[in-house]
Amino acid sequence: MSPPRLSVVIPVYNEGDQVDGPLRRILAEVSLPAEVLVVHDTPEDTTIPYLRKLAAEDPRLRPVLNTYGPGPANAIRYGIDHATAPVAVVTMADGCDDPRQIDELARLVERGVAVAAASRYMPGGQQVGGPRLKRLLSRIAGRSLHLLARVGTRDATNSFKAYNTGFVREVGIQSRTGFEIGLELTAKATRARALVAEIPTIWLDRQLGESHFDLGRFLPGYLRWYLHALIPRPRPAPRPAPRPAPPTTTELGEPHRG
Repeated sequence: MSPPRLSVVIPVYNEGDQVDGPLRRILAEVSLPAEVLVVHDTPEDTTIPYLRKLAAEDPRLRPVLNTYGPGPANAIRYGIDHATAPVAVVTMADGCDDPRQIDELARLVERGVAVAAASRYMPGGQQVGGPRLKRLLSRIAGRSLHLLARVGTRDATNSFKAYNTGFVREVGIQSRTGFEIGLELTAKATRARALVAEIPTIWLDRQLGESHFDLGRFLPGYLRWYLHALIPRPRPAPRPAPRPAPPTTTELGEPHRG
């Protein structure tokens, strides 16, 4: 098998048999040489039997035990840290993201961007369903950061993004709680003046199971990285002008003796 050009990182938490359909669609749509890392927090996760069955059918898929700590941020961080490809795409196992766009996002990173975002809020994008308050806050955050901080996407909070793994390892990931990693890395790319690009996407609210998104718990992390992107990076202090060398005796008018 060819070395992977792409690592797909998918956090899961007790998805059970509902993971089967979305993962099969991802495996069917990804055409680039890839590894698919499905990251779970515990050996008892109800998703594991279905992951093993799919891994037996498609060697690209690898169940991965997250040892960084519980929660989606740690699972995503663990997956990116253990990705072997130069590009990592983070997507969810609930079927909300469009798997046909994984290759397209990865190719944008291969062309030189640090972060490639799937955007619900640019022309051609759409968000269908989901909690009204979450949708409103996400849209306001994305539009305001695009306008005020000049980030390269109108959907900085969306988790469906591709990253240059070298860039991620250089800047690091500090999030430890929720799904705010997408916003963190977009903010860091903006402040580092690295390239950020976007493509339109249609996000569909999950049809089966329950969402693990907890707005009250995750909001402080989002707010932290929103402000990080919004506050301009301090300009480097100007270097002091070099002090002139002291005059030689010849310059002082004394006779030169050679």
